[in-house]
Amino acid sequence: MTTEFGHGLDQAVQKAFTRPAPKGAGTQMRYLVKQLKATKVVAEVLGISQRQVERYVAGQAKRPRAGLAARLEREVKKRWQPQIRAKARERAATTGGIVIDVHARLGYAGAPMDSTDEDRIRHLTVALPPQHAARLFDAQQQGASENTLRQLTAEALKEVYFQDGGRRAGRLEEVRFTDIEHLEFGL
Repeated sequence: MTTEFGHGLDQAVQKAFTRPAPKGAGTQMRYLVKQLKATKVVAEVLGISQRQVERYVAGQAKRPRAGLAARLEREVKKRWQPQIRAKARERAATTGGIVIDVHARLGYAGAPMDSTDEDRIRHLTVALPPQHAARLFDAQQQGASENTLRQLTAEALKEVYFQDGGRRAGRLEEVRFTDIEHLEFGL
């Protein structure tokens, strides 16, 4: 299963960073060692030997393989500017909300006469109110599965876009994503 929703939420929060994350392998490795307090822990997180971590920290190794480079960048960004990240999530959950831009096959189910069997490809850009942003970020923080994040997003779209806050499609029961071509969140 892909991690489109969790990754999309992370990307949205990363846009709030005030400084760029470290770029070079040595700097990234030194940052992780400083954050995790030990080369052994960094080695376990990255799936490499402790000696290899020490080589990067000392500047003896400079260019990691593609897989290691991706893991290294992911782990650094996961820990980069935690206070800025928390403030961005709080702002989205209390005042700003979150914007979703999705190009996907969406279907819905309602009362028997209002239902359709056919999903349609739609391109939606919808501003979700703060309570939906709060639900998504809370679920992500608690380690919710990708499927749960997908369902929460579908429920938010159902309420905000399809039902327009209760002004239409009152008997709509479910909105579902099937094929996602593009998904992006913004704060």
